[in-house]
Amino acid sequence: MPWTKNDYPDSMKNLDKEVRDKAIEIANSLLEDGYEEGRAIPIAIDQAKEVGPESDVTYHITESDGTWEVKKEGAKQASDSYDTKQEAMDRGDELIESRNAKLVIHRMDGSVEKTKKATE
Repeated sequence: MPWTKNDYPDSMKNLDKEVRDKAIEIANSLLEDGYEEGRAIPIAIDQAKEVGPESDVTYHITESDGTWEVKKEGAKQASDSYDTKQEAMDRGDELIESRNAKLVIHRMDGSVEKTKKATE
């Protein structure tokens, strides 16, 4: 029987919601692959802790009027503004680590230079 967000093994009850949801997804997948419940649960919990929650937050580093801005995607204004791109990138690194976010770094012309995630 597949588990749901409302009906899952007791061993998952103390996990953070995001990790628990991922563990449920992994455990159900393992069951489909033929694993026994007793084996699927601890494997799923370990893998969910490794992966962590998926990010749904993206920050952009862009140049604007001589300054480099760090802006959350969808926000009307930048959260931080810096004199150098490196300062903005350092702040972006802090944000993606603390919030498991994605970071999109732009060139001066606005094109994308690279994208980073918390685990990189």
